[in-house]
Amino acid sequence: MTRRRLLAAGAAALAGASITGRLYAAPGAGPRFLLVFLRGGYDSTNLLIPYSSSFYYEARPTIAIPGPGPSSNGGALALDGDWALAPAVRDTVGEMYLQRQAAFVPFAGTDDLSRSHFETQDSIELGQPAAGKRNYRSGFLGRLAEILSGSSGNASIAFTDALPLAFEGPAGVPNLSLKNVGKQPFDERQARILNDMYAGHRLEAAVSTGLELRHEVAQEMADEMTAANRNAVNTRGFELQAERMGRLMRDKYRLGFVDIGGWDTHVGEGAAQGTLANNLGSLGKGLQTFAQSLGAEWNNTVVVVVSEFGRTFRENGNRGTDHGHGTVYWVLGGSISGGKICGEQQRVAQATLFQNRDFPVLNDYRSVLGGLFRSLWDLSPAQSADIFPQAASIDLKLV
Repeated sequence: MTRRRLLAAGAAALAGASITGRLYAAPGAGPRFLLVFLRGGYDSTNLLIPYSSSFYYEARPTIAIPGPGPSSNGGALALDGDWALAPAVRDTVGEMYLQRQAAFVPFAGTDDLSRSHFETQDSIELGQPAAGKRNYRSGFLGRLAEILSGSSGNASIAFTDALPLAFEGPAGVPNLSLKNVGKQPFDERQARILNDMYAGHRLEAAVSTGLELRHEVAQEMADEMTAANRNAVNTRGFELQAERMGRLMRDKYRLGFVDIGGWDTHVGEGAAQGTLANNLGSLGKGLQTFAQSLGAEWNNTVVVVVSEFGRTFRENGNRGTDHGHGTVYWVLGGSISGGKICGEQQRVAQATLFQNRDFPVLNDYRSVLGGLFRSLWDLSPAQSADIFPQAASIDLKLV
């Protein structure tokens, strides 16, 4: 272990020490919120199916999902006269919808037209106006966490390898990689070297506290894995990860963020079955597991699923879809007023496509999330403006 690596490790330990108070703060009264970011731009048109539109079937000759029928109990689930839910999530998110614990916001997204994964992901996580210089040290969840910093039990966490842009800010939010759950960050020899290096230094106590904190977190998560008869996290199993996330948010945290990859379906997307359906199925099971893990606190929790953009309405020559614009957001929660399709909508037809290729964005993500936050935490107009500057909140009457 080189001195440079030891110093980096010591800095990480100090970072852990600086957030000790928040990391173990017992959650007080108030709502919980989890943002689920689907990185890669998922094909929302094969999740929320516009089955009343003949153009949908014309534009997708090989990947369109058949509409609901009287004898297709395992097929698409009719939500109203225009929209149906993909069979892959019928028994999970579909059941939540029927219980009024899920709602969908079509024609949602950002005004970013780059169709670049990284550009648009950054735009969404920062939550700043499109015009003007970006501040990459200030994400919208970081600003929310700072506003709530005086509230009881507002501890925040990112279930990610590194702190996401969304949580950047002064609030001191920890991140926890689910890929390494239960693994000790330092072995005994490395911890001893670190302690010896800082012996007699003014940072000695902080380093020691940081190392103890990280050991305690790793041990706690290892104990949870033992209880679940698992020795390691399955990095491809969102359902297993979601169970642990649910337990942590039930007991310790109020604001959470998790990102899930694998949604860039340029080739071989599939229809009712295939790559996208498999991903949606795993996601649906994970969200169902997350809700169950929260127990009674599911009634005090709101989950929003977003993605950087949707996909092209027409399928491409590789039986897939390319980068698009408007998408569909999901809103889940035990006590939301769900069971409906929300926000501004329009008829699905070739003439209404954006640039003759994509769903338009009629419901700006900053306005949608801003309205939810105002309702959840009774935020003032000034506080809402701090989180999403120059954005007017939309109240979807969900919370």
